[in-house]
Amino acid sequence: MKLYSLSVLYKGDLKAVLLKAAYDVSSFSFFQRSSVQEFMTFTSQLIVERSAKGTRSSVKEQEYLCHVYVRNDSLAGVAIADNEYPSRVAFTLLEKVLDEFSNQVDKVDWPVGSPATIHYAALDGHLSRYQNPREADPMSKVQAELDETKIILARKQNSCCAIM
Repeated sequence: MKLYSLSVLYKGDLKAVLLKAAYDVSSFSFFQRSSVQEFMTFTSQLIVERSAKGTRSSVKEQEYLCHVYVRNDSLAGVAIADNEYPSRVAFTLLEKVLDEFSNQVDKVDWPVGSPATIHYAALDGHLSRYQNPREADPMSKVQAELDETKIILARKQNSCCAIM
């Protein structure tokens, strides 16, 4: 499971404006990194432009899944991950990021902002923390522990049946 990109955009009337983004392109070769980052930025903008306000959706693009959440106030978030990354965790992350962003950045700066002018530093931290969704998301952690408990119980039951 890998989370490659986390972006915050403003959905304008004609096009989407990138406000802030964080990328993890370390798994790509050095010479591909800038192209991959441009691809992720372009795809994020395109998906936000084609999404309606107040919607959440996941779009498959090549071997990636792009999770997009466009709020009714035109603020949008995009998480690009591999196919194994859980959708529920991605949307929880997007909701958290957009709530934090809207509290820290003034709404009048959204339509005219750019990555250079918007001051929101938490995106890189969220990207690195959510690389392992089981550790970052409490619900995933509980689910993993529950799965482990079921396996242990099944083994105990089999061993008890073998003794009889």
